[in-house]
Amino acid sequence: MCIFSDPVFLLAVGASVVLLLLLCLIVYYLWRRKRGKKGRSQYEELLPSAPSVAARSAPGILVSQDSLATLREIPFTVPPRFATQNRGDLKNKEEMKMETQRDILAHRGSLSVSRWYPVGTVLAGLYSLPPLNEVVAPPPGMATRLCFSVEYRHSSEQLAVSLLRLGNLPPRFHGNVTLVELRRLPDDRRPRQAKARGTGPDPEFNDHFVFQVSYVCVPQSTLSVCVLSVGQDGKRHAVGRVLVPLEGELGQAGRVLWRDLETEDHVQCSEFGHVQISLSYSPSVQRLSVVVLRARGLQLLTDAGVCVQASLQIHTQVVKMKRSSVVKSQNDPSFHHRVTFKLRSQHLDEACLRFELQQPNVVGSESPALLGVLVLGPFMYARGQQLQHWVDMVNTPQEAVELWHGLSRAT
Repeated sequence: MCIFSDPVFLLAVGASVVLLLLLCLIVYYLWRRKRGKKGRSQYEELLPSAPSVAARSAPGILVSQDSLATLREIPFTVPPRFATQNRGDLKNKEEMKMETQRDILAHRGSLSVSRWYPVGTVLAGLYSLPPLNEVVAPPPGMATRLCFSVEYRHSSEQLAVSLLRLGNLPPRFHGNVTLVELRRLPDDRRPRQAKARGTGPDPEFNDHFVFQVSYVCVPQSTLSVCVLSVGQDGKRHAVGRVLVPLEGELGQAGRVLWRDLETEDHVQCSEFGHVQISLSYSPSVQRLSVVVLRARGLQLLTDAGVCVQASLQIHTQVVKMKRSSVVKSQNDPSFHHRVTFKLRSQHLDEACLRFELQQPNVVGSESPALLGVLVLGPFMYARGQQLQHWVDMVNTPQEAVELWHGLSRAT
């Protein structure tokens, strides 16, 4: 009988093989575990924990070089006020907290790093500006003057206007709010507005405005500055105005300019007399209302009386004309002559009003004698106060604007 066919022998061989394999697995497991512990201990030696720093020593920054992690100190100092304190000297945590709060309040407003270390504070005294009245003192005299500057920037085609201050404001306006309205004529209808930063005889503005205007249009442009005083009741009172032709002023670009205001009290005297006109425009019904109130200082030729003729003209075409009745009085007649004209909004920049004060001739067949002429309209037809009267009418719809105007010689 063969020994390999014995079941007992086969069982013993199988058990031996299983035990041998199990022993090999146990040895392999122990070998792997031992190797793992050895590698981990070497890794911990290469990356030790951060070294302890003495309480009074300067903090250090860890820097790695090449493949090895080494320590390198970059010295820096902490402001003395925030130097590390010995905690043993403090009685309790509440005292330490109060001390920290006092340090933070002491450095409020300073630049800081990481919210704790102040770098320094800004000295406001280095950036203080002298008062404006010391920099741009008004020239001698008692006239009400406006201080401003005008500059044209060719690269961007911009007109820069700096409004600085007023000088010698009349006493009756010292307690009121002062406003200034700026327009570039003849294009601007809506004004740019500035409000003074105080009251008194010399209110300051220090405002800057930019108008976009082509270089070709600059020689034909005029800067209009109207000064208004707002009382306690909210009513606006005209202080005066300044008209600045830009063609001449741009040669002094960047310089501070002073200009006297043209006030209503200083209307240019005319040897032919003056006439008071009221204008009102209603955009909703496209109606221009004109009232010739009165005249004064007329140089009458005879005792035949005087009348006024009002006409609306668009370019060279007379649209409508109306003459008042003859008033027999002295040199200061009252007319209260009312005329209405149909005028579309798009024609406001093309139309003008012409007023003629006439005296009937003794001979009825001859034309009446002209005592004086007045033209009110946009920049195309008028300048100065006549232009400003028209602009004020356009910018204050539904409101009557009354002004006295000097008559010119009839041509």
